[in-house]
Amino acid sequence: MNNPDHPELAEAFNKDFERTTWHDETLWFVRQKRDKAVYPVSEFQDLRTLASEIKDHTLSNLDNYLIEFEQNAIKNGVRVHWAADAVEHNQIVMEIIKNSCNVEGRNPRLVKSKSMLTEECHLNGFLEKNNIDVVDTDLGERIVQFRNEPPSHIVLPAIHLKKEDVGETFHEHLGTTKGEKDPQILTEAARQHLRGKFVAADVALTGVNFAIAETGSFVVCTNEGNADLGVNLAKVHIACMGIEKIIPDLHHLSVYTRLLARSATGQPVTTYTSHFTKPVEGKEMHIVIVDNGRTQQLGREDFRSSLKCIRCGACMNTCPVYRRSGGHSYDFTVPGPIGAILSPNMDLHKHKSLPFASTLCGSCSDVCPVKIDIHVQLYKWRQIVGQANELPAAKKWGMKGMAKVLSMPKVYDLSGKLARGALRILPHGLTHNQSMNPWAKARELPDAPKQSFKEWYEENRK
Repeated sequence: MNNPDHPELAEAFNKDFERTTWHDETLWFVRQKRDKAVYPVSEFQDLRTLASEIKDHTLSNLDNYLIEFEQNAIKNGVRVHWAADAVEHNQIVMEIIKNSCNVEGRNPRLVKSKSMLTEECHLNGFLEKNNIDVVDTDLGERIVQFRNEPPSHIVLPAIHLKKEDVGETFHEHLGTTKGEKDPQILTEAARQHLRGKFVAADVALTGVNFAIAETGSFVVCTNEGNADLGVNLAKVHIACMGIEKIIPDLHHLSVYTRLLARSATGQPVTTYTSHFTKPVEGKEMHIVIVDNGRTQQLGREDFRSSLKCIRCGACMNTCPVYRRSGGHSYDFTVPGPIGAILSPNMDLHKHKSLPFASTLCGSCSDVCPVKIDIHVQLYKWRQIVGQANELPAAKKWGMKGMAKVLSMPKVYDLSGKLARGALRILPHGLTHNQSMNPWAKARELPDAPKQSFKEWYEENRK
């Protein structure tokens, strides 16, 4: 039995009309915040161009910058590990924990800051199976962890949930009053719950927003300070990063910090922008550098620029399809337009529907802070899906039939005339039958014209 694809999962999400509408409006509000934060910065478009060019240069010299980063990190006293894929990444993290934690009679305790890479590698489940206690400390991540759900957005992991949903979840797991939905009360309950987890943790794990080759240091950007709290209290800090997180020099960093928060949430800068260079005396710092399909994407000329992504989520907030289909409908760690480019690289058959989850309106490309041509890449993936014979049969043969009609002018003219006549004669219930004509679910078919444009032009050309 095949897993449900994007259209099926999106249809299920849309059955809750109120939630879908709320989800759409909430994300559009975030998009508007982005615009208000961007417009006062007169050089914003220049920053986008510069950020894109720095990433282009870095990706073209990625091997050299990765080696430079490793050498400088080792000089700083950091232990560097390399992982080819998710399996190797998870194994390395587990070995670090078991070798660094001298615990008897209990499981090692790990507190995690938000990390889309570890979500991509399904680290939590792996560690739990190996008797390691894992606690996500980002509030949104903790909520979805309680619910045993993946994040639905890379910046706003629980954006698909309302405060009533969170209240029920916290009542079940934290013992808050049933029916409590006051965000301040619920947040305070989470703070009290997580404080004990921070104090008791043996290991803290963070992601990496930017890794600087020149210094061997890395930067973590958060709004809650949970990464800093975990790292400063635990004996061991593990930072996990994809190979594309590298930037060449420290002075390049400010270009991205000015773009990231404005694009993500409409803030001038994230509340915490934390720099890590070397371990505190008596503590350990590890960096796990991960490929997991990135080299393969780098080798795809049409798609290599997708590795510029700084995970701001702006393309999701603006996308009319994502906003009304929900992040879980993409069935991939990174949803939305950028996820629809990254996912076929990992598994074309499984994610063949995602390049079609787009209107190709180009809004995603317009807001991307590093100028990834997202809508162009989605169009190119569609071509690859067709060439790989992965199109659904109805679409495949429908397109073949349309190609034949469009290549034969007389057949095209006759088809148009028959269709216009049928629309005028056939009953409305037949032409708007939702099972036969899915467009009718969301559109009204206009009255058929009496003649085609070609016929009108022939009459009026003089």
